[in-house]
Amino acid sequence: MVTGCAGKNQVPSIGYGVDTVVASYNGGSTLGAESGAAAVFSRVLTGFFYTGPDGQPVADTDTGTAKEVPGDAQTIQYRLNPDGKYSDGTPTSCDDLVMAWAARSGRFTKAGPGGPIPMFDAASTAGYADIERVDCTPGSKDATVVFRPGRHYSAWKTLFNASELMPAHVVATAVQAPNVVAPLQSGDQATAERIADFWNNGWKLTPGKLNVTVLPSSGPYRIESFDDKDGLVLVKNEHWWGNPAKTPRIVVWDKNADLKAKVSAKAVGVLDVGAGALGDGTPSGFSGENYPGRGVEQLVLSTGGVFGSAAARRAFALCVPRQALFDKLGHPGFKVDSGLGSGPLNSRTVPQDSLYYGAISGAADKYKNADVAAATQAAGGAGLQNQTVRIGYLRPDDRRAQTVAMIADSCKGAGITVVDAGTPDFSAQQLTDGKVDAVLGGAAAMPGPSGSLSATDAIAALHTGQGLNFNRYGNGRYDAIADQLAAEDNSTTVLNLLNEQENLLWNEMPSIPLFATPRTIAFGDGMRNGVASPTKAGAGWNMDRWVLER
Repeated sequence: MVTGCAGKNQVPSIGYGVDTVVASYNGGSTLGAESGAAAVFSRVLTGFFYTGPDGQPVADTDTGTAKEVPGDAQTIQYRLNPDGKYSDGTPTSCDDLVMAWAARSGRFTKAGPGGPIPMFDAASTAGYADIERVDCTPGSKDATVVFRPGRHYSAWKTLFNASELMPAHVVATAVQAPNVVAPLQSGDQATAERIADFWNNGWKLTPGKLNVTVLPSSGPYRIESFDDKDGLVLVKNEHWWGNPAKTPRIVVWDKNADLKAKVSAKAVGVLDVGAGALGDGTPSGFSGENYPGRGVEQLVLSTGGVFGSAAARRAFALCVPRQALFDKLGHPGFKVDSGLGSGPLNSRTVPQDSLYYGAISGAADKYKNADVAAATQAAGGAGLQNQTVRIGYLRPDDRRAQTVAMIADSCKGAGITVVDAGTPDFSAQQLTDGKVDAVLGGAAAMPGPSGSLSATDAIAALHTGQGLNFNRYGNGRYDAIADQLAAEDNSTTVLNLLNEQENLLWNEMPSIPLFATPRTIAFGDGMRNGVASPTKAGAGWNMDRWVLER
């Protein structure tokens, strides 16, 4: 053990309790994004950028460098670190970028029952769909990414990021191809379908059934094991070329691990959960606080069943007590006068600390307080009266259970019965499958850490055809606005588009934003270098710097 000051010893293993449900190594897939890969694997699978504690993309020069180069078409030059190699000894290469682009471009389709369907189950194609091509010689450290003529993707630093840049050599081996670049660039349909099948399914993580050979790491930690008893064990990656991790072992305890019990048993040194989810207050032996998060605490509403019409969704929104929910549950232990967490959240995609927020948030006024009389009338007209609305979320979660109870109490007066359909194995896919009518979660219906400064997940969750769009909402005008905003830098145009977008979304009501998701982030006594990050990257964004002395 390393001896610290005042006779304290460094603890060789730190438990990280986080309210995700680890289900996939691949953070670019729908399953990986929803199950919080970014909060768990950002220091296992590195990228050209990672999400920093304020939600902003931060360059990771250990991985390589990315710079915009002048030219007619937007062009980014990526150069991987010459020393970069995976924990299995294979060098990092531009093959990884080609595969990430192919998987998330939306270009690769296969025959489906009603016509072509995407081959890859990508969480989102935002930005990647605008890329014309990725120039890469297989095995090279250099890639040139060229965007389509006339497209300029302003959030390009959110591409090829930590937890989303996957090992292409693993896939090449699995599909018995020399590399993935040739089949993806030449349009070899049969091989591309095998590549997609592995990308979708080959990195799923099931406790007790781990094949570590397909899980090489490109970061300071690698996966050693994963089972119900011992958690997800990350250990120092001996092949890592950057600054070595300060603590040899991190054990991730996810939502399935009974976090309350793990905290009581002192098995956790870092805790990152929804505020109030485990009950009130910071556990003893920890110092921590509650923060307004970058995630959007919201109800994502079905677009079928009881919510098959926008009128029915609007009627329900009229009885949801947004102000009362914020007052009781939206700012536990903190009071903010402006910006994030300063009141009910009036936009699904624009953060409260954005310069535009105050000018565009008026469309939400009608839905600030529950109006039972208006809701009753609207529900009658929309056929929602005497209907049952099932709200699903990942249990156990005290705050979300209270949220559902308050909504049920309020909507009862309008003749709408709200049922708590939270379960310990809940996933947002249940909304797609029609098993619930609404999901209570964060940005893009994520149960745990969510959100970033660019709000790319929140925007994608409303866009037609995206993996994170669990309620299968589709509106061509919204899509056009979102696509234009991604490349627009004229502030007047942005303001006008955002205003139009807010009016459209409050009219269509695909979801009901409640407040900025409050997060409890706590560090055990004796912890150094813990930095709270109420974003999708969670407290684990810098786990390789953690030191715990006892």
